[in-house]
Amino acid sequence: MAVRKFKPSTPGQRHKVIGMFETITTNKPEKSLVKGMHGTGGRNNTGKMTMRYIGGGHKRKFRVIDFKREKDGVPAVVKTIEYDPNRSARIALLFYKDGEKRYILAPNGLQVGQELVSGENVAPEVGNALPLQNIPLGTMIHNIELRPGQGAALVRSAGTGAQLTSREGKYALIKLPSGEMRMILCSCKATVGIVGNGDHMLERSGKAGRSRWLGRRPRNRGVVMNPVDHPMGGGEGRQSGGHPRSRKGILAKGYKTRTPKKASNKFIVERRKK
Repeated sequence: MAVRKFKPSTPGQRHKVIGMFETITTNKPEKSLVKGMHGTGGRNNTGKMTMRYIGGGHKRKFRVIDFKREKDGVPAVVKTIEYDPNRSARIALLFYKDGEKRYILAPNGLQVGQELVSGENVAPEVGNALPLQNIPLGTMIHNIELRPGQGAALVRSAGTGAQLTSREGKYALIKLPSGEMRMILCSCKATVGIVGNGDHMLERSGKAGRSRWLGRRPRNRGVVMNPVDHPMGGGEGRQSGGHPRSRKGILAKGYKTRTPKKASNKFIVERRKK
């Protein structure tokens, strides 16, 4: 995966950096794994705007991704590597030996024609999914479950990877991309490897219009609003706005928003780096 920059022929091209699509093998998704998507424009069921700065954007189709990988022991062949407009990572289409087709997140280094399998006693190779208790220590993993059979919830963005550091009893110790050390049940599944499309973090839109294509409307700063609209608004001329805070008055810097008595706190061995 690489990125390409453009000559500054227009103001929008000057700072534009976009990803290359050389790893993508087709531009048509598998019809049986596609669903329609309905945009809300930030409105709820009564038509009231509950989320600001959302609306417009290009029409998308939702690709159904297999985050559970529960077809144990059934080999699958990678048929295509595809673009997914709903996530930063690329996706891979698998053809299973029994005729079923499924999408998974494409890990780094996955090739068309490669054979993948999931299960307890499979080899810990890139793209294979197996329980944490059967993965060698020090292996880079992604697509990690929080509860057995729930489906992957952690480490799914482009270029991310977690490391299996140790095992203690029925728990495995995982170092997440944020630096957080967390205990997860050994019976939870994970996929070996790092999520592909690692250069996604280097991309730059170059112009406001590309944000509109993604369904993001202009975001208004609090300091330019009136006092009735925002705690940081108002004042004669240009004022600093006071302490940075949200529209509802919650402090934006240094204020801890995690619930102190959250049940999962006992599984966090070390918090993420500040």
